Amino acid sequence: MELAAAPQRRRTGTQDADGMAVASFVLGLLGLLVLNVFLGPIAVVLAAAALWRGTTRRGRACLGLVLGVADLLVLVALMQLDNTVSWSF
Repeated sequence: MELAAAPQRRRTGTQDADGMAVASFVLGLLGLLVLNVFLGPIAVVLAAAALWRGTTRRGRACLGLVLGVADLLVLVALMQLDNTVSWSF
């Protein structure tokens, strides 16, 4: 009789945190081009959550955090140049 192998437990918490780190990076990068008022804060929140959960992709999470903040700084700079609350091309 053959013994069945014990089921391997997946580390979903770390995998979720890794996914959040990658998502924050991608959203932060896209936010520099379009919809930075929405994508910037989302990138910051996802990066902070990924770092808090202990992601193995710390570099990507930190980059997502920096890009999210840069999104908001670009928005503020463009709003100041345009003298409006929003900006357009």
